[in-house]
Amino acid sequence: AQNGVGMTLTASQAEWLRVRSYLQEHRHALAVDAAGAYPAERRMAGTPLLAAPEWQPPEPVPLHDIELEFFDPRGTPPRTPASPLSAPAGADLPERPDGTGYRSYSDALRDLAAPAVFENRPTYRLTEADLTKPRLAFTRGRYFDGVDTGEATAHEYAAARLGGQDQADARARIADPCDLTRRPANLAISTLTLRFDAATGRASFLMHWRDPAKVGHAGGMYQVIPVGVFQPSGEASWHEREDFSLWRCMLREFDEELRGTPEEYGAGPVDYQSWPFARHMAAALDRGQIRVWCLGLGVDPLTYATDLLTVAVIDSRVFDELF
Repeated sequence: AQNGVGMTLTASQAEWLRVRSYLQEHRHALAVDAAGAYPAERRMAGTPLLAAPEWQPPEPVPLHDIELEFFDPRGTPPRTPASPLSAPAGADLPERPDGTGYRSYSDALRDLAAPAVFENRPTYRLTEADLTKPRLAFTRGRYFDGVDTGEATAHEYAAARLGGQDQADARARIADPCDLTRRPANLAISTLTLRFDAATGRASFLMHWRDPAKVGHAGGMYQVIPVGVFQPSGEASWHEREDFSLWRCMLREFDEELRGTPEEYGAGPVDYQSWPFARHMAAALDRGQIRVWCLGLGVDPLTYATDLLTVAVIDSRVFDELF
């Protein structure tokens, strides 16, 4: 057997790709199925998403009211996330033609089915969350930490379903996906962007389709726009410091996904004060022409992807001018 680039595959590599393909094609159905293993009170608003009670505020929280804390891992974080799983238990990583095995799920994915952008970039790893306060705490993380835990565990689940089995060792070890001490959690900010026309009282919104060939998570599904992992825009310490803002992360995603600006990862610190787009967005925010709220925090029961659920209501004139 061969993969898409003509690589000769071992039997275990071919089987791994078969399971990966099944996972990509049936993500939503598998997520709904996986959600059934958790108590109904952990489900968010009747969806498959899982949430701890303190992740569901009684009313929308203005985004800028959320307090952010960053704990340098050289110090002592209040709660240290568990190490990522190196492989999905019960669903062994494949063997290469030379007889060696892959060290992690991300290694196998990069070799056999890498999306267009697949880099182990730094992230802000979520360690604590209480949106009733509201407060989020972070430390340093890496993108592949989530892949090697969540995608690996989802792969194991898909393999069990394909084989007609219920065994899922990795899921049993993690137990509660809402317990941030049990796994590394890379936070994504998922924003429902509403174009609001005050004259007619009507609102509309965009969705985007996640091309499996281009993305490492949720390929084949539709999502709100924009969506982006909460992470610095580069490796240097100034990126980590200056980008540690939910609003600034959203600005970069709005610019890329709704304005088509190419991402320039690591190109230098983003000067948010002089960046024209950021200044226009900030001015509209001050005038009340943009309003942004957080509605809660949810975990995908299949992949453990952790999303801050936000909504941005943008005046139609501002929306049309900027986007």
